[in-house]
Order: sequence, then C-alpha cells, then structure tokens
Amino acid sequence: MSGVTLNIQPDTGQLAQAAADHIAAQIRAKPDLSILVATGNTPMPAYAELARRVAAGELDCSRVTAVQLDEYLGVSDDDPRSLWGWMVRSFVEPLGIARTVRLENPAQFEAALQQLGGLDLAILGLGPNGHLGFNEPPSPPDAPTRTLEITPESLVSNAAYWGELAVPTGAITAGMDVILAACQTLLLVGGAHKRDILHAAVEGPETPEVPASFLRRTTLTVIADRVAWA
Repeated sequence: MSGVTLNIQPDTGQLAQAAADHIAAQIRAKPDLSILVATGNTPMPAYAELARRVAAGELDCSRVTAVQLDEYLGVSDDDPRSLWGWMVRSFVEPLGIARTVRLENPAQFEAALQQLGGLDLAILGLGPNGHLGFNEPPSPPDAPTRTLEITPESLVSNAAYWGELAVPTGAITAGMDVILAACQTLLLVGGAHKRDILHAAVEGPETPEVPASFLRRTTLTVIADRVAWA
C-alpha cells in the first residue's frame, strides 16, 4: 500500500463528510481545479454536502471545471439513465459550476483535456469487479478513452439504479490513461459488498483483471466506511 492514503470512516455519513472535506480543500488550494466526476450512489452524499457548503457561502466552485467520466451509449439528455444528466443534477448545478467537459467523442474529449492542462483531481467509485468508470476487466493502464460493451456483472450492478428501465449495454468511458494521469485521485468506497475488491485494489497485485489496482501508481486517497475495509 505504498503511496496510498487510507482514510477509514465509521459509517457512510462520515465518509461523505471526509470526502467533502478532501474535495473542498483541493478546490480552495486551486480554485480553477479540473475534476473528473464519478456518478453512482457512493459519492452522492459528499456532493450534497459540497452543495450545502456552496449554498452557505463556505465554498466557491465557480471556477471549477467538471469533466464527465463515463456515459451510456444511445441515451438522450432527458433520459433518466443519462450519466451526463446525473452529473449535472448532482454536481454541476448544485455547486454552481460553469465549465464542463462532456464525454461524447474520444478525440474531442482528449483534445479538451489537453486544453485544460490535464486533470487535477479524479473522483472515483469502485466497481464490484474493480472497474473504474466503464474500464471493465481486463483493462491495462494504457487503455484509452473508448466505447465498449458493458460486462454482465456491471449490467447487474447498474440495474439497481434504474428500476424497471433496461441498462444500456454499450458505454463510453474516460480511459485508464486519462484516470491515471490525474494529479490526485480520490477513491470512495462504501459497503461490505466492496470489501474483497477494495482489498484486491490496494493490497493485491497490479493486474488488468482489477483495473483499480493501477491506482496505486497515482497519488491516491481512499476514503471508505468501516465495513468496506474490515
């Protein structure tokens, strides 16, 4: 675990507070921070806490750039399954962010990142099979931004978000090369069901079969609740 900062919190509420503290500190240190933004259940309470701080005048995110991590193929902006829409509703609008980089075309996306000067912070969740975004196993560290088919395991885990709506089977994702080039990485992990894959990611061998294992090559902070680590 060399180079990994591990921050274990008693429960998901304190996980959210610790994550918000970490992100807010990064924004205060660099107000024009560029952030790769994960959706999913785990980061939502942290984003809500950041929004509370913005509304209270405790934090200014107006110069931040929010960068989309992943998206399903073939969904419109008003589709409830749109990850772009989810990011806008949970992060961009509540935090008063004016600048965004959307992930629609790999070449345009990477050109926009170059213009930004790269990513300052990547906020990530941990997939049950170790995926980051939709970098499904096996994904080597140089896997590029690309479209791909979602694995059956991830289709099952994603189904929990959408109720009776079918999970799209295709996606586009920021590549492992983009994620690993971020100056700082924040991995948020909650729940006992993530325990084995979290240990594999931070203590097991680096392997394309656990894409998150390559995060140890970055400046990585893991914030997890107790049951995800115990």
